[in-house]
Amino acid sequence: MPANHHPPVYEARYTWTPFQLLSGVWTGRLVAFRVDERGVTLGGAPAKYKSQTAFVPWQDIEAVVLWQQHLTVGAPTMHYVGVRRRPGAPPLPGQNSSLDRQQTSRLAGHVDHEVFLASRHINLWSLDRARLTEAVGALAPGVPVEEVAEGQVSS
Repeated sequence: MPANHHPPVYEARYTWTPFQLLSGVWTGRLVAFRVDERGVTLGGAPAKYKSQTAFVPWQDIEAVVLWQQHLTVGAPTMHYVGVRRRPGAPPLPGQNSSLDRQQTSRLAGHVDHEVFLASRHINLWSLDRARLTEAVGALAPGVPVEEVAEGQVSS
């Protein structure tokens, strides 16, 4: 690898929110999701960013998982990205961290409980699947990027 070659880091940032402007957190856009040589950063919700942001090292990751949630007929589909972690990995902070298996099953029965807890809603930011797949392939070649469709259960 040439000395000036940098791994293809993938990063998505939140768009500006009124919370950032009102709270004084306006010096930079918050990281919503990041893939780098160390692992995956799952950004917290903008209003609770510091307490909900989680970092997952590559050695704890079995797959990066894309999935969707359909709440009601006619409502927009909610898109998520998360990680399937090795069994026994420590709990992660986040907006879903207090949900139990029954709740996650009711909300998205096609998604494994642990994946649901280690996921972030793609809201106020966008995901570029091709760039994500390229970065994961270069930084963690043994880690697949998977998509779990409704009607299919994640492992």
